[in-house]
Amino acid sequence: MFKKILIANRGEIACRVIKTAKRMGIATVAVYSDADRDALHVEMADEAIHIGPPPAADSYLQMEKIIAACTASGAQAVHPGYGFLSERAAFATALAEAGIVFIGPNPRAIAAMGDKIESKKFANAAKVSTVPGYLGIIENAEHAMRIADEIGYPVMLKASAGGGGKGMRVAHSRDEVADGFARARSEAQSSFGDDRVFVEKFIVNPRHIEIQVLGDKHGNIIYLGERECSIQRRHQKVIEEAPSPLLDAATRQKMGEQAVALARAVNYDSAGTVEFVAGQDRSFFFLEMNTRLQVEHPVTELVTGVDLVEQMIRVAAGETLGLKQSDVKLKGWAVESRIYAEDPTRNFLPSTGRLVAYRPPMEGHRDGVSVRNDTGVFEGGEISIHYDPMVAKLVTHAGDRAGAIEAQARALDEFVIDGIRHNIPFLSALMGHERWKAGRLSTGFIAEEYPQGFAPLKAEGEMAHILAAIAASIDHVMNERKRRISGQLKTQRPVVFQRERAVMLERARHDITIDEADGALLVRFADDSGHAHHLASDWVPGQLLWRGAIDGESVAAQARPLLNGVLLAHRGISVAARVYTRREADLAALMPVKKAADTSKALLCPMPGLVKAVYVAVGQQVKVGEPLCMVEAMKMENVLRAERDAVVKRVLAKEGDSLAVDATIMEFG
Repeated sequence: MFKKILIANRGEIACRVIKTAKRMGIATVAVYSDADRDALHVEMADEAIHIGPPPAADSYLQMEKIIAACTASGAQAVHPGYGFLSERAAFATALAEAGIVFIGPNPRAIAAMGDKIESKKFANAAKVSTVPGYLGIIENAEHAMRIADEIGYPVMLKASAGGGGKGMRVAHSRDEVADGFARARSEAQSSFGDDRVFVEKFIVNPRHIEIQVLGDKHGNIIYLGERECSIQRRHQKVIEEAPSPLLDAATRQKMGEQAVALARAVNYDSAGTVEFVAGQDRSFFFLEMNTRLQVEHPVTELVTGVDLVEQMIRVAAGETLGLKQSDVKLKGWAVESRIYAEDPTRNFLPSTGRLVAYRPPMEGHRDGVSVRNDTGVFEGGEISIHYDPMVAKLVTHAGDRAGAIEAQARALDEFVIDGIRHNIPFLSALMGHERWKAGRLSTGFIAEEYPQGFAPLKAEGEMAHILAAIAASIDHVMNERKRRISGQLKTQRPVVFQRERAVMLERARHDITIDEADGALLVRFADDSGHAHHLASDWVPGQLLWRGAIDGESVAAQARPLLNGVLLAHRGISVAARVYTRREADLAALMPVKKAADTSKALLCPMPGLVKAVYVAVGQQVKVGEPLCMVEAMKMENVLRAERDAVVKRVLAKEGDSLAVDATIMEFG
């Protein structure tokens, strides 16, 4: 077994590999760029070596610097994580030439399967069902349009060396092919250093299901069940689960055996994933093979009990696989949510900044439920503009799918993040979505269910009563504290204005009566005869999370102070709650609503980013949909377009400028 390994990556996957290596008694070496000098993976590793400036092309993608770090540290092997150099056959070859072991598949397998174009050709030769498409190199946009016309629309433009949604575009027309080809090629070059793009038919209403395979250097290959990753946004997975609610045992076996056959054809000897696009009728087609550890590997680990990182290390060290296919049993259900630094109310645009608060839910196993949080950040750390916006992967496991979803919803409610925008409200809303809970999925789920984008859910019905009761509980604790500070004598019984209150959830009023009983609160609603909630909580002022029991059920809600109130977030609902005396509520209802400022005559930067290009000049007339500028954030290029016909009055940003969110880029006359 290795004595020391180097992790050629950053963020949560670097931390994940370090955890397993430490448990195995293996020393670890981290590498870091200028932007990651104070990163968590640097802190966790036994050693850390600086490899360059923030751009990945100048640091994490530099093979020579990684090999030099191995030589300097004495690392015997390299785990590449995912992304960066993980699917570069040249990197595995260069390591071998330097006498360093690559913790991953052999270079031939990477070359055959890691390249999306070559893998399609290989799959065809191996008689694996594939999606119709053009497998050659596409020379230019005109060539791409001719191919798309032959295949038939819609088509998918995809980077040959791609992954993680980078360098992917769906096109429904010739014009979209031309624009999508340029964007896909540019993103592919900046993300992977390889601008090759191919075209394939886009399957309508598909599901994304993938098989985890595991092989050793002695010819043994098994599959560890499947994952469903159909909940995607811009071709990037958001929620994953294992097993899939679509498959039956026969289809699972058929997909697994096909995946193993494909892996065996290239003598695959590590952890890898064979991805399929599946129809609602359980038909499936080979999509691609990822010759690395997948982001979503934890759900497979939780349902199989197999540590995939450990297996990769053991296999790389020459050990025989300790598992046979008959040993693989799927137990329970696991759900994973990817928590991103992005604003779901602004079309999921990236958000950067300091993590003023970062407090994940408690990990571990209790009451038949497991909670796991894979992360690479910490409270006080910085979310950088230079890398992927993932903050953490929250994974829950329970006896069945409904239990895993409910556990995920509770864990999301308990996840405290401040300082940046994040997608937890969206993930929480998804957990309660009836179509998701029913397992009626497709890769178009988000676009179909949220065609106008995401907005926090409204507090209605029983959920409004629960949130109003929590607001009353918080207000009661605050008032009790204020009375102690002022030295007031406690009355023998509460006065009327202490008991009879009114909770305003935005503009919706709920009249309530509060009584104390055995250290808890009884909140009765006047607007619903006999309706009441019994609350018990040890919340104290200053805590960002209200946690307690409502009618005996455990409940958590985010609580942030507002002027004369509190902002509550729970199960995808976000609402400003203010608690008044009944008379104060009467007067508050008469106050005018503050209107948002008119920004219709300005183009604001929707996320922190770098201006890559400005397409217009002062005095130019622009039409609806015409491109105005391009802003790059977290490796994604975003073209900002005119929302109406206008004349450009002022251009305040230029190419190369680094802009904050809502910075004015240009103004219109």
